[in-house]
Amino acid sequence: MGHEQKKLSAVAVRNKSTPGLFADGGGLYLQVTKSGAKTWIYRFMMEGRRRDMGLGPVHTVSLAEARDEALNCRQLVRQGIDPIEKRKTERLSAKAEAVKTITFKECAENYIKAHEPSWKNAKHIAQWTSTLTTYVYPTFGALPVAEIDTGLIMKVIEPIWATKTETASRIRGRMEAILDWASVRKYRSGENPARWKGHLDHLLPSKSKLQKKKHHSALPYDQISDFISTLRKQNGTSARALEFTILTAARTSEVIEAVWSEIDFENKVWTIPAERMKAGREHRVPLSETALNILQKMAEIQTSDFVFPGNSKNRPLSNMAMLTVLRRMKRTDITVHGFRSTFRDWVAEKTGFAKEVAEMSLAHAVENKVEAAYRRGDLFEKRRTLMNQWEQQCTKFG
Repeated sequence: MGHEQKKLSAVAVRNKSTPGLFADGGGLYLQVTKSGAKTWIYRFMMEGRRRDMGLGPVHTVSLAEARDEALNCRQLVRQGIDPIEKRKTERLSAKAEAVKTITFKECAENYIKAHEPSWKNAKHIAQWTSTLTTYVYPTFGALPVAEIDTGLIMKVIEPIWATKTETASRIRGRMEAILDWASVRKYRSGENPARWKGHLDHLLPSKSKLQKKKHHSALPYDQISDFISTLRKQNGTSARALEFTILTAARTSEVIEAVWSEIDFENKVWTIPAERMKAGREHRVPLSETALNILQKMAEIQTSDFVFPGNSKNRPLSNMAMLTVLRRMKRTDITVHGFRSTFRDWVAEKTGFAKEVAEMSLAHAVENKVEAAYRRGDLFEKRRTLMNQWEQQCTKFG
């Protein structure tokens, strides 16, 4: 069956409709399937084993092109080279070369897209994009991810490690996560140059040596009732939201995003859904009489689904609104979040409640995993008693 035997013609190829294999010569065959599909096959022997190699469909590869391809394959077989294995190797090489062109920025964008559904809010996504755009992309965003090394990582974070330590640390962590993702996807290989332990910790001083942990400025608990009394002289939704925040020991976001459907006036409970909680679990807040009074007054002037509406239609207060109240009161020495510390200090020093009651009131995750596994309840009734006592502490001079 010499290759000079060109048995088929273009017309014959076009007209063939009976299923089967039709030889052209030199190992080249036209294959017609039962469905009518037509493809080219090169059949050869390699190490005593028959092998069939697809050369493509007739509608893409012409008879002349199939003959040229078959000739190339015969020449390889004559040299002892398996054309199928050679093609596999070439495709893998081409794929590897293509991978090398995938940039760090493309990997970062794909990483963010893949993880967006698990991230709680748009602000978190925006922070990722913003920090990468500001600090990372200008340095090596356009470079192939496979080429990112320790020198490039250091070029990004070393200039800001001492002056913007927290930001630099977050950027390092984000670069490490993206590069790990790229390694799993086979876009790069080797050690992660953004890894801290056993790597960058030898090149940069630890965060603890550069900055002391800054706690939110908190008001001493023995001053809380006087503060509440002064706060009540402030008009507006923001002031009422701040008082409610203090009375419930809640976080700013939990309060400003509260909607009326979460409030149960009859049972004196505010139920915050899991998707709005930092720990990702539903949290029930027992409401004292003073907290309920605030809600009832807000309900009388209800203009929105939000308990504490902002100026824009059906939008909550800004997360800066309560801080603005503090500034208006000339209390730049304290923060809104600091009132949670005020509450925690008061519980520890002035009450006999167990630590876990206070921690659950603050919606903190239970640190001891064994303890968390065995405790099924949320200590709600104990927390109700605690919050009523906190109300008395906040209003005893009000």
